[in-house]
Amino acid sequence: MISRIWHGWTTPENADDYESLLKNEIFTWISNREIAGYRGIHLLRRNLGKEIEFVTIMWFDSIDAVRSFAGEDYEVAVVPPKARALLSRFDAKSQHYDVKAKLEV
Repeated sequence: MISRIWHGWTTPENADDYESLLKNEIFTWISNREIAGYRGIHLLRRNLGKEIEFVTIMWFDSIDAVRSFAGEDYEVAVVPPKARALLSRFDAKSQHYDVKAKLEV
């Protein structure tokens, strides 16, 4: 399994709108693509005072599944124009990790 991790930051004023965009449009768009090997996404949010940090963690069966999502240059961040408009800054590339253990309680 592969974990794809990405960070984006926005202003406190844009944070709720950005979160709503992710949950109601972008995550739905990803799900509707029915990418073979895509296993889901987690959204994390952290208040840093002058900005709000968001982290997405996506789960894939393989790097080939990640390529199906992001393209041949799979490290490049997938950030739609509506999201870019609300973000102050974001990682240009996502990080990918082999998942070596997973414990669910």
